[in-house]
Amino acid sequence: MEVPGPGSRRAAASMLLRSARVPRECWALPTALLCAYGFCASLRPSEPFLTPYLLGPDKNLTEREVFNEIYPVWTYSYLVLLFPVFLATDYLRYKPVVLLQGLSLIVTWFLLLYAQGLLAVQFLEFSYGMATAAEVAYYSYIYSVVDPRVYQRVTSYCRSATLVGFTVGSVLGQVLVSVAGWSLFSLHVISLTCVSVAFAVAWFLPMPQKSLFFHHGPAPGQGPHGIKVQNGGLVPDPATGHHLPGWEDIESKIPLNLEEAPLREPEAGPARLRALKVLWDDFLVCYSSRPLLCWSVWWALSTCGYFQVVNYTQGLWEQVVPSRHAAIYNGGVEAVSTLLGAVAVFAVGYIKISWSTWGEVALSLFSLLIAAAVYVMDTANNIWVCYTSYVVFRIIYMLLITIATFQIAANLSMERYALVFGVNTFIALALQTLLTVIVVDASGLGLDISTQFLIYAGYFALIAVVFLASGAISIMKKYRQREGPEPSSPVAPP
Repeated sequence: MEVPGPGSRRAAASMLLRSARVPRECWALPTALLCAYGFCASLRPSEPFLTPYLLGPDKNLTEREVFNEIYPVWTYSYLVLLFPVFLATDYLRYKPVVLLQGLSLIVTWFLLLYAQGLLAVQFLEFSYGMATAAEVAYYSYIYSVVDPRVYQRVTSYCRSATLVGFTVGSVLGQVLVSVAGWSLFSLHVISLTCVSVAFAVAWFLPMPQKSLFFHHGPAPGQGPHGIKVQNGGLVPDPATGHHLPGWEDIESKIPLNLEEAPLREPEAGPARLRALKVLWDDFLVCYSSRPLLCWSVWWALSTCGYFQVVNYTQGLWEQVVPSRHAAIYNGGVEAVSTLLGAVAVFAVGYIKISWSTWGEVALSLFSLLIAAAVYVMDTANNIWVCYTSYVVFRIIYMLLITIATFQIAANLSMERYALVFGVNTFIALALQTLLTVIVVDASGLGLDISTQFLIYAGYFALIAVVFLASGAISIMKKYRQREGPEPSSPVAPP
């Protein structure tokens, strides 16, 4: 047999390399369209000024109506719509739900411009809840139309597009209000125009031919849930697993013990029942892991508190400095907090720490800092102290949620990644709904904004105490396991 020469080996390697490349035209167009949609849909310069607008002469609503009867509607609608929209997103193959989100944003901002009265504004909050629930379609659409080898790249592009859009919108709104003297009504006109452009762009998105659950067939040598079959067990498939750049050397990727999960053959029956069975099996496998369960619990608890603080911060600022009597800088604060949060998130990739050992203690300490920031925000009578505390609050939360995201996703396939984050978000919304019913809603305690924020500070302090206790117990157990009983020395025979 003739031995291939160096030239033929180089040619073969070159051919293999070319075959491994993903054709740019396969992912560039849908990614560009989705990024354009995300940018335009997030470019809403009026959003940081929503509370002053509702309390102002345009709507002439009272503080009790806005905080205790209108804002809670978003929480309730988001919770109720999240799961059915999640299933509809997969069953309808993403694009229709992306269009639904764009249409819901148009309805929301049209009503912000022209609706009058409590009931109409409550309906626009329901419409916004629909748009928020449909975000799952935006963040998962791209995985159904591009090759798994470019998941990491397109994910960063899409998330960056929304981040840039929100930042540009906040800065634009602040400049138009503070420098050009535009009215808040004019800002809503710009927001309506931007979301309308986003809706138009969404029509050009290619229709996916597959989805994760209802329209998905496993590849050869792959399990039914995107898990690779290896050594008689199940392990995450590198082609479908989601890994963040620069994180491979972090010490503590969560062991999910997927190799112990039995391989289940697809069962016969209607596609809907099979998909729900797959979802349930994945749920049981994922949450049987204590590390994943720990990070997921913190995710749900902290996201619940984060939503409450972000939703009602403008009301707190309005009490410190009413927008009728002084200049406000809500847009600038939102932009600064977003940018500094992005810097903190970027820096996370360079932190070297054993999260498996010290993760719970770190969550406890940072949760305590969040509690302190919320408390200062509530008790300070200086608007700049409030602004600074809010920036600190958002930076810490974005930092920790990024760490939690990686710790949860490091060893999950794409299907389980979507499921776990969907379940965590649903639990966060359920907790937020309970907190809203008790603390905020007029049918509950209907507390004022200042008292609400005092409760939110105590809520984060309670999270800190729980994770400090859990982390201390975990560290003691690990050190005891490392030390262990010393092997007894052999006894010499008589």
